[in-house]
Amino acid sequence: MDQFSFTEICLQQLKMSGVHEGEKLIVLTQGNDRLDYADAFMAAGQRLGAKMYHMRLPSVPPIGAWAVGQTGLAAMPEAVEALKAADMLIDCIFLLFSPEQMAIQASGTRILTAVEPPELLARMMPTKELRERVEIGAELLEKAKVMRITSPFGTDVTYKLNTYPTIAEYACTDKPGRWDHWPSGFVFTGGDDDGVDGTFVVGPGDILLPQNIYVREPITYTIEKGWVTDIRGGLEAELVKSYMSAFNDPRGMGMSHVGWGLNQNAKWHAMVPGEFPGGMGMEPRSFYGNVMFSTGPNNELGGPNDTACHLDIPLRGCSLFLDDEPIVLNGDIAVKEMQVAR
Repeated sequence: MDQFSFTEICLQQLKMSGVHEGEKLIVLTQGNDRLDYADAFMAAGQRLGAKMYHMRLPSVPPIGAWAVGQTGLAAMPEAVEALKAADMLIDCIFLLFSPEQMAIQASGTRILTAVEPPELLARMMPTKELRERVEIGAELLEKAKVMRITSPFGTDVTYKLNTYPTIAEYACTDKPGRWDHWPSGFVFTGGDDDGVDGTFVVGPGDILLPQNIYVREPITYTIEKGWVTDIRGGLEAELVKSYMSAFNDPRGMGMSHVGWGLNQNAKWHAMVPGEFPGGMGMEPRSFYGNVMFSTGPNNELGGPNDTACHLDIPLRGCSLFLDDEPIVLNGDIAVKEMQVAR
């Protein structure tokens, strides 16, 4: 994609995010990564009359590895203060789960994360209709006290919902202090710290993230009082257990967020060779009718678990009920107001 086209896409995004003349926007990058994103957003914001700035952090040392919730901003309090003074931060690093992001949001700065490939950003541009579907889902989820998830593979899990807020992701952000991720299109919350019990069976075709692989042999998770107590299966189960044990942090076995996807433009099959443009897998997190459960940190919801050991696992063919009312049935949206023509 040429830079002119990318700028036009970023311009459309900033309009969806309510950017207007006089607002202060900062684009955050690191080292040599995504400098073209900064150029495109800077040009787009200037066309809307915004005051545009580019903050570029030093490169990560070659021996360093990216970890959930750890950012270069941790050692730069002055940079954090500058970001807190902006109306909007365009995060091209991925600050999610970090204390720095939470402090920036608490100041009233709204944040848009944009790290996926430009081709994917273009194909999954946010729409008014997507936002409406997600907000309807969020309203239903906010009222619910119990979520139950089942599947033909044997999943049967209950989440008690009395503690954590509901998060709506629709790929743009126009409210102070709000975060979103472009692309996205789903709604989620977290179960009570001791209120998740049952069995998840991750079946063939379900997805492991951040591994970015499709499961071929079932993985059975046993959950008791909000903690994974057992993981069994074949090769992929062994891979998951090895990955989690490498963090040497038992909090990685905690249950994180849970919800369902609503983006009809997201493709379940998009990680097959020749289709996957790279990135961190926001498309499989968002595809229409998926049910996704996660393990590890819940601090983005205000919880106490800030472990760096995090997995997102989108499932196909599940049914999800809120207070016994069907929301997703066999991998399709059951609520008329959230359905799309197919």
